[in-house]
Amino acid sequence: MIRPVSVGILLCSLLSLASCKSKVQPAILKPLVTSFASPVVLEPQIVTKPDTSLLTPEERKIIFLQKSGSHSYWRQEEAIHYDVRKPNFVIIHHTAQDSISQTIKTFQIPRTKVSSHYVIGRNGEIIQMLNDYVRSWHAGVAKWGSIVDMNSCSIGIELDNNGREPFPDAQINSLMTVLDTLKSRYLIPTNNFIGHADIAPARKNDPSVFFPWKKLADRGFGIWYDEGQLVAPPDGFNAIDALKIIGYDTSNLKAAIVAFKRKFVVRDTTPELTIYDKSVLYSIYKKY
Repeated sequence: MIRPVSVGILLCSLLSLASCKSKVQPAILKPLVTSFASPVVLEPQIVTKPDTSLLTPEERKIIFLQKSGSHSYWRQEEAIHYDVRKPNFVIIHHTAQDSISQTIKTFQIPRTKVSSHYVIGRNGEIIQMLNDYVRSWHAGVAKWGSIVDMNSCSIGIELDNNGREPFPDAQINSLMTVLDTLKSRYLIPTNNFIGHADIAPARKNDPSVFFPWKKLADRGFGIWYDEGQLVAPPDGFNAIDALKIIGYDTSNLKAAIVAFKRKFVVRDTTPELTIYDKSVLYSIYKKY
């Protein structure tokens, strides 16, 4: 004989069963980088876990890199206050190639091992190849002052130019737009807009003698000198020390002198400093 069950007992049983069910919580993922954002506190976003079977090898690699910095044998908690890499330099290059499509392809072939954050075409087209916060492979073996890993602190900009021709106005105007955006967004110091040849004088000559450094300096991107106010350096002025203070690697002194003159003297790129060259050097040195 089945005895009737009271309503109270039935409700208690149902509530007990409901409390035993597992609650599925959505994963909290934090982005590796945030495109075009100031370095502020990144708030966690609630999203669903991606189906890794649908990811490309490169996307899997990014997820692996995100996790590889965590050590599972230690207790894991999550802080919410942090920043990602903040660029502090801008390095300007010329591509030394014949078309923008060739450069883009170069940056997308695994064997080349080279990249840049931006490519700017002769017609002024701006192409972003990497997020500003990501470490690009554009500087190579380089040194500026005491910094030997320029890739970790800089943004690379490639100008579509073979190195033997002037830079069109449309291209330079677009470059100014990019530089203005980067300078205001990341508070990059005026002196930190430099060329590839500055940081690798023995290997590189870009962005060539055709590049309008003075025009950039007039807009606050890099420094220049007033040709009408040049004075001879004082007795005891040490040109080598001045080059070092500016940032040049003088381990190959002739290469450093050529790089300096290619940028600031232009019409003469011999590896010797004339009286005029020393006056220019002294004027630049005083700005550091």
